[in-house]
Amino acid sequence: MNYLEILSKIWKSGAEMKLLNTGEIELLHADRVPAETMSAAELVFDDIEKWFKSWNGATAIEKTMRNILLQYCGWTRNTKILKWLNAEESKTFLVHDWTVLLGKNGWTNIYDDYRQYENGESHKLAKEIYDNACEYMKRVTENE
Repeated sequence: MNYLEILSKIWKSGAEMKLLNTGEIELLHADRVPAETMSAAELVFDDIEKWFKSWNGATAIEKTMRNILLQYCGWTRNTKILKWLNAEESKTFLVHDWTVLLGKNGWTNIYDDYRQYENGESHKLAKEIYDNACEYMKRVTENE
């Protein structure tokens, strides 16, 4: 089992795994993770840690697209992103178009890190998605 598949199982179980500012991995609610998933995670922990650390220095666009994809795949719950996708149906289609574009670039397995399949066109679409998400969040915040 690939490390992203294991991470998805951890997140879907209701646990939260993240990289702390200290460089350590934190696992909250570990009791929710099935034993077989924890055992599998131990075997690929170095890959999990490497993946988390690979996001250090990522731009706001890159982090937002990662969070959108995690929500889109159903791995994590992000209430703000979910509200945006539900409120702005056309933006959901943009996210779909972005994943299709990544697929055309060779991304055929959601458990593969999609970043290796990005190109100029996918970056442009990601920026459009990010700008739309930020615009929506600004509107929502102003109306609260």
